[in-house]
Amino acid sequence: MAAITAAMVGELRAKTDAPMMECKKALTEAEGDMGRAEEILRVKLGGKAGKAASRITAEGVVATFIAGGVGALVEVNSETDFVAKNDDFLALANTAARLVAEKNPADVAALLALPAADGKTLDEVRSALIGKIGENMSIRRFQRFETTAKLASYLHGTRIGVMVEFDGADEQVGKDVAMHIAAMKPVALSSEQVPAELIEKERSVAKLKADEDAAAAVAAGKPVQPADIVAKRLEGSVQKYLKEVSLLNQAFVKNDKQSIEQMLKEKSTTVKAFTMYVVGEGIEKKVDDFAAEVAAQMAASKGA
Repeated sequence: MAAITAAMVGELRAKTDAPMMECKKALTEAEGDMGRAEEILRVKLGGKAGKAASRITAEGVVATFIAGGVGALVEVNSETDFVAKNDDFLALANTAARLVAEKNPADVAALLALPAADGKTLDEVRSALIGKIGENMSIRRFQRFETTAKLASYLHGTRIGVMVEFDGADEQVGKDVAMHIAAMKPVALSSEQVPAELIEKERSVAKLKADEDAAAAVAAGKPVQPADIVAKRLEGSVQKYLKEVSLLNQAFVKNDKQSIEQMLKEKSTTVKAFTMYVVGEGIEKKVDDFAAEVAAQMAASKGA
């Protein structure tokens, strides 16, 4: 049998980007034949892609693409933030954003079916990358803009992405608003557009607080607030919440003496719509006990 050298392992790893031990195993099985070892890895990594598909992807990146009045915001997820820094993974996200803008797919499934590179669909590129890296990846969501107005985007690192549709002569205003949204995270453009379920949740929280205050007053032998006063408290809490979470009512991060609405009026600019993605938002992340995992591996190696 041919001797498997470190140089051979390094060469195969450079070609395939597969883990070092997988490269050594493949070369051993192929008796030093580099071409055959690549084929073995291809088969093994394809299997790895299948196994990885069930694992939670709560890390990742947000990518943007703008060409004239067409733009896209895409969230692509991975299992770890380490992979989210991989150049091939970033290229996958950027390709996905471009395809959304250019091809206008109906949903994620349609996006994945689009041709991406070298005759492969985006899903085939994704699957090959899963096999190459050994970690699950998924395209979670996207938002496409097509407008006769203007578009601006802002990325805070790669984890928060914003796209804004606006009308106005000053391009910087759109960028400033996108940056503000990333910092202050409004849930709607105006108070009227805040989802009803969020308002009811805030009213419920305020009601619980009022009930707690009433119970404390009774326990202390003090008078309980009248129902009309409590109703005003609840409404005040809701109005305060609406001001905090609607973009136009928020204090501008670059000048807290102005609201966004006032700043836009001063700049003769109108914001028509915006979308903000935060990586992993709403995804339940797996929490690993690293010490326990290491201990388990050590125990397994002793028993082998």
